[in-house]
Amino acid sequence: MAQTRLHFTAGKIEADRIFAALDAAFEDEGLPLAVLEVDEDRDIHEVSLYADGDVDAVEARLKDILAGLALTKPIERETLPEIDWVARSLEGLKPVRAGRFFVHGAHDRDRRHSGDLAIEIEAGLAFGTGHHGTTAGCLEMLEKVVRRERPRNALDLGTGSAVLAIALARLAHIPVLATDIDPVAVKVAAANARLNHVKALVETVTAPGFHHPIFGRRAPFDLIVANILARPLMRLAPEMAKHIRLGGSLVLSGILDRQRDAVVSAYVGQSFRHVRTLHREGWVTIHLKR
Repeated sequence: MAQTRLHFTAGKIEADRIFAALDAAFEDEGLPLAVLEVDEDRDIHEVSLYADGDVDAVEARLKDILAGLALTKPIERETLPEIDWVARSLEGLKPVRAGRFFVHGAHDRDRRHSGDLAIEIEAGLAFGTGHHGTTAGCLEMLEKVVRRERPRNALDLGTGSAVLAIALARLAHIPVLATDIDPVAVKVAAANARLNHVKALVETVTAPGFHHPIFGRRAPFDLIVANILARPLMRLAPEMAKHIRLGGSLVLSGILDRQRDAVVSAYVGQSFRHVRTLHREGWVTIHLKR
């Protein structure tokens, strides 16, 4: 049966309120919900509710819930075709090359070449498959930094699927701490580390920012990579400075071209110096040194 997506936009605070109300109201039916950040600078978030069966009745309930929150939103509909999403995701996950790294799904193992630093990631598990410009940019930058500096202790902050942590472990043969605020992502990261035979080197931990005892035991780091978003990266600048070794390197991404200068300024204010910026698909990857 085809699904219908009911969707509308709101600011982040409103979107979070609405999501909580919808989650409680439709819990028994198990209807999927999602909130997507459309435009960070303009604070536009899209709230989606996926319905099948009597869509009119679901939309009427949705309007009642919004009214109960003293909100009125123009609700749009999108009819979604029936798709085998597992097959589609495998089809869409094409191998990616970034420097010596070759990121692929299980279906493309036979395309690995001798000399590749191959990283296998299952389709659709967690953010960061190497296909986004930020992840590919980080892989390219990490290869250069590791070759020049030979770090001995690294951190992947906001690891997602652990592509970058695995890359560091494979390339440098060093211990890597891989942390994420999302416990599901951390489970995926651990599974991917095992799949790529680097579980002994990659330690996965659920931690928001630097708030976990593990950092007291593992810091200071020679190299920190963080592929998250510009604003969290700017807020984390003082903590980055505390947890990196003097002379250590930061590789930062998740940053739009237009956000580059603000991020660099935040880190220059914490005694970092800019080394290089790599531009890729409208995103930048920045290398800084303490």
